[in-house]
Amino acid sequence: MKIKNLCLNTGITGCALAVILLITLTGCAAPVGSSGAGGGDSVFAAQDDYIYYPQYECYYSASRHQYAYREGDQWVSRPEMRGVPTAVLRTSPSVPMSFHDSPAQHHETVAKQYPKNWTPSSSQPDQSRK
Repeated sequence: MKIKNLCLNTGITGCALAVILLITLTGCAAPVGSSGAGGGDSVFAAQDDYIYYPQYECYYSASRHQYAYREGDQWVSRPEMRGVPTAVLRTSPSVPMSFHDSPAQHHETVAKQYPKNWTPSSSQPDQSRK
């Protein structure tokens, strides 16, 4: 059933629920970086706003409430990172990202710029040499 027909048959409430369901399911159908939702040339309902956790090579999108990370050779997107408690992850060093598409598209560059042992102070020049 098309959304247009649903809107005509069920009114504004049915139409709103259909749109919400469509937006909700967009990020849940496929691994991040695949040809499905969340990767490649996919169209998003809202731009992602990633925070990167270098120690875990993990990204968090506040707009999606999802963590994106590699599991083996696949990118996955989940509400929690497998094997790392959220409280531990959120207290580790992090850096906001400026891209608004799949982390898989940027990870190679990001991981070089922010290695696993990166801390916010390591990105500042050494002031003691002046």
